[in-house]
Amino acid sequence: MNNLQIIKHNNILMVDSRDVTEMVDKPHDQLMRSIRTYIEYMESAKMQTADFFVPSTYLDTQNQERPCYLLTRKGCDMVANKMTGEKGVLFTATYVTKFEEMENSLKIAVKDSYMITDPIERAKAWIVEAEQTKTLTLQLEAQRPKVIFAEALEVSNNTILIGELAKILRQNGVEIGQNRLFEKLREDGYLIQRKGESFNQPTQRSMEMGLLEIKKRTINNPDGSVRATTTTKVTGKGQIYFVNKFKTELVLV
Repeated sequence: MNNLQIIKHNNILMVDSRDVTEMVDKPHDQLMRSIRTYIEYMESAKMQTADFFVPSTYLDTQNQERPCYLLTRKGCDMVANKMTGEKGVLFTATYVTKFEEMENSLKIAVKDSYMITDPIERAKAWIVEAEQTKTLTLQLEAQRPKVIFAEALEVSNNTILIGELAKILRQNGVEIGQNRLFEKLREDGYLIQRKGESFNQPTQRSMEMGLLEIKKRTINNPDGSVRATTTTKVTGKGQIYFVNKFKTELVLV
């Protein structure tokens, strides 16, 4: 229970979800699903999820890249708040103690470097601290997940049809056709399932998250009448979101 390792990521203290899963006696894939659910809830409320969870990766025993998360103290709080009984109490006590120990040791290290009176020795101490921070940052950056789709897309402002999204998913290793993608998006609550005029249109949640939008246009019929049409489109943010979502789910299968 005391093997929790605190790491420093962008000057923020965090723990690896693999360490957490060992402490709470919960399979890692279940913990990952819970964290992704928390993230979706927070994203829908336009909250900063990076204050709680940061996506990362690790290499398994087969040298295959697998997803994980880095949890801040607030992220640990969120996980702990969902737990009851002895495991929840012990997990909370352990991570609070570990975070405090690391915070105190960092404060002492900084204080000690400033206490050095010789300006040359003090400068050397600062250089060592900077190098240590740089090394930790490089290690963590190497472990972070490769941007599956965002780099290629470069946060495009162009919207696309869901059928085109299915093609992009297949190009990224997710074997899914247009019809199955529509079905999956309805099942996951991104498209409206109710039959009628609003069928297959974005749900309020997916529009608030900025993933999907409705394009409306009017068509002039030969008889002079006007017909209005609506088309569901995937935003640039939605393209990144869904490719990464389906790729992650594919890895966990």
